[in-house]
Amino acid sequence: MSIFKLKSKYKASGDQPKAIKKLIEGVKKGYRYQTLLGVTGSGKTFSIASTINHFNMPVLVIAPNKALAAQLYREYKNFFPQNSVNYFVSYYDYYQPEAYLPITDTYIEKEAMINEEIDRLRHQATSALMTRNDVIIVASVSCIYNLGVPLNYLESAIHLEINKSITRGDLIRQLVRVQFLRTKGAVKRGCFRIRGDVFEIMPASSNIIYRIEFDKQKIKEIALADPLTRKIREGLKEIVIFPPKHFISNRPKVSEATKEIKEELKERIKYFKDNNLYLEAERLNRRTLYDIEMFESIGYCHGIENYSRHLTGKLAGEPPDTLLSYFPYKDNIPQFLTIIDESHISLPQIRGMYEGDRSRKEALIQYGWRLPSALDNRPLKFSEFEQRIGQVIFTSATPGDFELKKSSQIVEQIIRPTGLIDPPVEIRPVFEKDNNRTQIDDLIEELEEVVKKNERAIINTLTKKMAEDLYNFLKDKGFKVNYLHSEIKTLQRTVILTDFRKGKFNILVGVNLLREGLDLPEVTLVAILDADREGFLRSETSLIQTMGRAARNVLGKVILYADNITGSIKKATEEVERRRKKQIEYNVRNKIKPKSIRKSIENLIDIE
Repeated sequence: MSIFKLKSKYKASGDQPKAIKKLIEGVKKGYRYQTLLGVTGSGKTFSIASTINHFNMPVLVIAPNKALAAQLYREYKNFFPQNSVNYFVSYYDYYQPEAYLPITDTYIEKEAMINEEIDRLRHQATSALMTRNDVIIVASVSCIYNLGVPLNYLESAIHLEINKSITRGDLIRQLVRVQFLRTKGAVKRGCFRIRGDVFEIMPASSNIIYRIEFDKQKIKEIALADPLTRKIREGLKEIVIFPPKHFISNRPKVSEATKEIKEELKERIKYFKDNNLYLEAERLNRRTLYDIEMFESIGYCHGIENYSRHLTGKLAGEPPDTLLSYFPYKDNIPQFLTIIDESHISLPQIRGMYEGDRSRKEALIQYGWRLPSALDNRPLKFSEFEQRIGQVIFTSATPGDFELKKSSQIVEQIIRPTGLIDPPVEIRPVFEKDNNRTQIDDLIEELEEVVKKNERAIINTLTKKMAEDLYNFLKDKGFKVNYLHSEIKTLQRTVILTDFRKGKFNILVGVNLLREGLDLPEVTLVAILDADREGFLRSETSLIQTMGRAARNVLGKVILYADNITGSIKKATEEVERRRKKQIEYNVRNKIKPKSIRKSIENLIDIE
C-alpha cells in the first residue's frame, strides 16, 4: 500500500490515463529519465500526482521560480492533504551578495532581508524529511545551494519526553548550543523563555509554542500552547526540537575548524606578502580573525557559510550539502523521486549557477576579502546534481534537447480532459504607418472588451521597466491593472496572482514570470508586445509557454504584435497548429464540447 493518499474529484481523462500508465511503468522499470510532454492545461500535475501515489518514497519537485513553486505547492497539498507537502525556496525578500569590483575598488557587503515565514517553511521541510517518509518538497532551483550538514542538523535535535531525567540548566545549555535565543519578552521563532520551572520554546518550523514543565529534575509535562493566548491546545508524550539554523556545528568541530582556518589564513597571508600585496594581507587577517572570535564565543558569525568546508570537515572542492542531502540514500543511491517542472528552463538555471557563483567569489579571494576555502560554499555543479537525484521525470510543454536525448521515453499529453484546444493566434503589426496606429492603441481596444466582459488579460513586455511604465499608463487610463516581475517579494507575488484570479484587477502586466506553468483559467487574452524581437524572451519556447496562459479558457486567444515573422514566431505558431489539429480531431471523433477549466481560488502559501 502506498504511503501517499491521493485525493481528487477528478478522474483521469484525455491523454492522462495513457500518460500515467507509461510513467508508472517507467519508474518500475528503473528508467533514469522520463519526460512528460504535456500542453498547458492538460493536467500534468494531476498525472504526476497519480504517479507519485503508486510509490513509497519521498518526492522532490523543482520549479524554475518561486511563483510557480507556490502554485505547485498548493496543488500538491490539495492532492495529498494527509501527507507532508512542503515549500522550500530562497528565504530572501532582498539579497545583495558580497562582491568586490576591482575596477572601481568598490567592496559591496552582503545585504539581505530574510522573510521569516519562508524561513519557517524551509525548516518545516527539512524537519519533515528527518521524521517521516510521506514527504513532498516543492522547491525552487535554490535547493542546490549549500545548506549545512544534515547529520549535524539531526544530531543537534533535542529529544524530550515525559519523565525524562534532565536538569533545568542542562536544557538551557542544549537550547543555547543549537542556536536558540533566550528572551524575557515575546517568544518568537528560534527563541525560548523560562518562568520558574516552565520553559516556553518556539521551534523554527512552526508558529506554535512547546510548553515544558519540570518537577524535581524531570520533565513533568509537555504541551502545545497557543502563541497568543498561551492556552494549552493538547498534551504530548514527546517532542523533537530541531535547530533554528540549518548551518550548525558542535564545539569540538568548531575548535578543529578554527585551527584549520588559522592555518589557511597563515598560508594565504604569506602568499600576499611574498607578492608585496600588503593591503590584501592586512585586510584578510583582520576580517578572518574577527570571524573566528565570533564563532568561538557565540558559535556563529556573519557569513559563517564561507567557512563551511572547515566546519564540516570536507575536502577542498568537495560538493556541499544541500537540500538534496536531507533526502534518503542507500549505499549512495537516491531513494526518492525527482520531478523537474518546466524542465526546459529549470535545467539551464541549475547548469549555470555554479559558474556565476564562482566568478564572484574569485574576485573576493584575489583581493583579500575571503579565504580560498570560501569557494567551497557554493551551489552544486550540474554533474554533482545529476549524481544526487536518482530517477527523474521532466515535465514541460516544450522540453529541451537534454530531456529529449536523455529520456528513456517521451510521454505526450496533448489532449486535455476538458476538450480545450490551444487558443487561436493572431499576428498584428507593432506599428501601422498609414494609420499612425501602434500596438498599444490596438491593445487598449482589446482590453476594453476584456473589462466589459469581466474577463482577464495578460500582457507580456520585454523589460521590467516597460512593464511598470505600461502599468502606470493603463492605470491612468482607468483600467484595474497590476504588474508582476522578479523584484516583487516572494509572498507578495502569490497575493497578486490570487487577487488577479479573484477579479480585484483585470489586467496583469509582466515579463518572464508570466510564462511557465501559471494556472490562471480566467485569462481569455494573452498579448505579447514586440513579439518579433528575436531572443531569449521571444524564442520559440518562450512564445509557446506565454501563449499557453490563454489555453485554460474556451474563449482564450493570443495576439502577437510583430512587424516581421521571425523564425521563432513561425515555429511556435506551426507547433500550436499541429496541436490544435490533433485536439480538434479528437473532439470531433469523441463528440466532446470544450469547457473552460474551473478551479477554486485559494491562497497559494499557508501563512500561520
